[in-house]
Amino acid sequence: MFEGAHTALVTPFRNNRLDEAAFTQLIEDQIANGITGIIPVGTTGESPTLDFAEHHRVIELAVQVAAKRVQVIAGTGSNSTDEAIALTVEAEKAGADAALLAAPYYNKPSQEGLFRHFKAIAEATKLPLVLYSIPGRTGIEIGVETVRRLAAACPNIVAIKEAGGSVDRVSQLRQALPAHFEILSGDDALTLPFLSVGAVGVISVASNIIPREVSELVRTALAGDYAKARALHEKWYALFRDLFIETNPVPIKTALALQNRIALEVRLPLCEMAPENAGKLRATLASLQLI
Repeated sequence: MFEGAHTALVTPFRNNRLDEAAFTQLIEDQIANGITGIIPVGTTGESPTLDFAEHHRVIELAVQVAAKRVQVIAGTGSNSTDEAIALTVEAEKAGADAALLAAPYYNKPSQEGLFRHFKAIAEATKLPLVLYSIPGRTGIEIGVETVRRLAAACPNIVAIKEAGGSVDRVSQLRQALPAHFEILSGDDALTLPFLSVGAVGVISVASNIIPREVSELVRTALAGDYAKARALHEKWYALFRDLFIETNPVPIKTALALQNRIALEVRLPLCEMAPENAGKLRATLASLQLI
């Protein structure tokens, strides 16, 4: 269902408002370069600082522009179960193909609480759901056993975006889950090793600027040509690394602004990159002929 490369889209702002023209063009560029799917209002889309109306509009516009040419996996996670349900139901009404649900942040529920949280969301929608485990952001991991329980209890929970930084955990998930349950890399620098042990794709930040290349890396690895896939990984590794030298999405927005594709605007509490880091990113982009 989700095999391939999916882009965690930035949300471009101009004068602190959604820049719909820039967002539309970003999506068209993704489609033209062979991406499998797009994720509006995930972490990369600055979902924590969008209000409900903005959140809904970003998803609605993504669905309209994509026009079924690529999958739209709407970011609808929250640390409030009721809020996550409301966002997911709205995404379903807007025509999204699936929803991405990050683990609740800050309140740190138990594994039983996580199970009940995701189960309640699954029961409120018919959308296919992708769990999102990113303990570095949320402070809690969706345990392997919890994922197994959810896969067994909820037919529409069908995949997980894994961003815990551990190849071993991907192996654990693959061993615990049915064959049809899909694992997606949540970290560009780990996509290749994750694919080698059972992941089927990536939800990528780097593909905001290199969608064709990330798609090729995934496609090549899935075809079993690991020599070519490793060469692609090595070519783009410096970009994968430097897009995370500061908090995502500040570096990727900086990169897109350097390409004159969006205004360099993020919402507080995020702010512009430190000059030394911005210089390092600029040098990497220049070395790869991206600017």
